[in-house]
Amino acid sequence: MTTTVPHAKGTQDEPWRNTVLAGLANYIDAGSIVSGSVALALWKEQYNLSDNFIGLIGAFSANAISAGVGALIGGRLCDLFGRKTIYQYDMLFYAFGMIFLIFAAAPWMIITGFLLVGLAVGADIPASWSLIAEQAPDDARGAHSGVAQILWYLGPVAVLVAGYFLTPFGISGVRWLFIHLAVLALGLTFLRSRMKESERWEELQASTGGKTSGWSDVLTLRHLGAVLYLVTMYGMWNLWAGYNGFFTPYLIKQNNLPEWAATVVPASYFFIGMLSIWFVFMRLSDRVNQRSLFALSALLHVIGMALLAIFGFTLKVVIIHIVIMGVAGGFGAQSFFQLWSAEMFPTAIRSTAQGLAFAIVRIGLGIWSLAVPSLAASNFTELAWILTAFLVISGVVGTIWAPRNEGKSLEQLAAERQGS
Repeated sequence: MTTTVPHAKGTQDEPWRNTVLAGLANYIDAGSIVSGSVALALWKEQYNLSDNFIGLIGAFSANAISAGVGALIGGRLCDLFGRKTIYQYDMLFYAFGMIFLIFAAAPWMIITGFLLVGLAVGADIPASWSLIAEQAPDDARGAHSGVAQILWYLGPVAVLVAGYFLTPFGISGVRWLFIHLAVLALGLTFLRSRMKESERWEELQASTGGKTSGWSDVLTLRHLGAVLYLVTMYGMWNLWAGYNGFFTPYLIKQNNLPEWAATVVPASYFFIGMLSIWFVFMRLSDRVNQRSLFALSALLHVIGMALLAIFGFTLKVVIIHIVIMGVAGGFGAQSFFQLWSAEMFPTAIRSTAQGLAFAIVRIGLGIWSLAVPSLAASNFTELAWILTAFLVISGVVGTIWAPRNEGKSLEQLAAERQGS
């Protein structure tokens, strides 16, 4: 007989408040990535950086390798010591890393800052995503995950709009983007101190006498199969997303498009994505066939990227591309990765498995990021077709093996997996 853990004590608003506070990790993650992308061209000019060094920044930024390592470590610690222990204090580490970016006076400070920021962001992701899923009502897990995704998209919108007004002041103006993220991280540390630990995690600790599961419990055929599915579905999509989030403003400037386009066009993508999350993912993911919803998004992604491959990196094509990708992105791979990566593993290993999947994805993106600047400079059409192929793989794998979890409790899903 399956029992359901109470989702939250206190007022009905408390789960939503906790979702926002936990989900602000997404805002800070995306804000870090896009702040770096706004500063990238300015840093290149100021320090005469090569394309290889630009790729190195992308590889070790909060967008990639350092975030992956942070997720691997943080996810395991979440299952050992609780979600609150990680998400309450890692923002202090984040603010410390931001200091290097705020006062960056040499290329090594840029690398160091992004490395530290990425470790903190990566550690926070499995903690916050696990908490959101574990405290959300069974019939609103998708909606709560959607709030976190809206915050992820809000980060770039806020940064890019501010960047539009700050970039005329050069790198001194762009530093304020990093300052606002550091201040938010410090404020979030204080606000999160009032949050409660996940009730599902606490009940598990009480029922097992504090005994925790190890890596041997994660590295089973069933769970490794789920990790492989998530890594392929989300990882292939994320190779495009990493290019889009970190390199689009840089490529707009390199291709001599209007100066305003470097901030306004990417900001429009994320704003459209927010609307798509709100009107599609949050309203439908808990009610309709999730496989069909994902498949529609995957098809739109392939069409949108193929346009760039066929017609080239011109302003009109980029704008059409951004609109299609923004609509598709709201109810696509990233939103479902957050939702499914929490649902496909039991509470005892949820954060560890999430951290493992996230780490593989982000480290893979870091390796890919080393090649993007040079490839984009030498043959953008080839890069565009490669990215289109990545999206095809993500769509096919994601659709064929997509789970049908809408409306089910985490305990019911765990029982179904155990029975199979």
